[in-house]
Amino acid sequence: MKLGEGGSHVSQYSYTHRRFAVGKIAVDAGIAFAKEASAKVTILAVTEPFHLFSVNPEQVSGTRDEYEALASKHAAEMLAALARKAEAEGVACQTEQVSSHEVYRAIIDQATHKDADLIIMASHGRGGVGSLMLGSVAAKVLAHSTIPVLIYRAKK
Repeated sequence: MKLGEGGSHVSQYSYTHRRFAVGKIAVDAGIAFAKEASAKVTILAVTEPFHLFSVNPEQVSGTRDEYEALASKHAAEMLAALARKAEAEGVACQTEQVSSHEVYRAIIDQATHKDADLIIMASHGRGGVGSLMLGSVAAKVLAHSTIPVLIYRAKK
């Protein structure tokens, strides 16, 4: 975010509907932060492409077309609701929806493209074996982003 300038910009993200509740925590906090800083926000939804083999049952319960249509529809609905919330708070908001196998890279690429000054995101806070096996999008964004990252953790 470029604080103190009319063009201040915060990038936020949420991806796939199973992560929405946690991501909403960060989006709500990001909207409040942007309002205080007179910044604008971009809310990003990254959907993961269909996988034939996946630990996520939502990605193997139907056909590729069914999954992609459902994921796109849900992301569009989520983005519209969050944009309405930002606008109700008086915060200028753009939304973006992309699909990527590398969610962390899509977040960084979009934030870079938008010339964001801050990425605000949520983390499930998984630890131990879960984080080793599944990886952590938040950890990867932190490790690879040259843009500062603010992480909100889900309450347990």
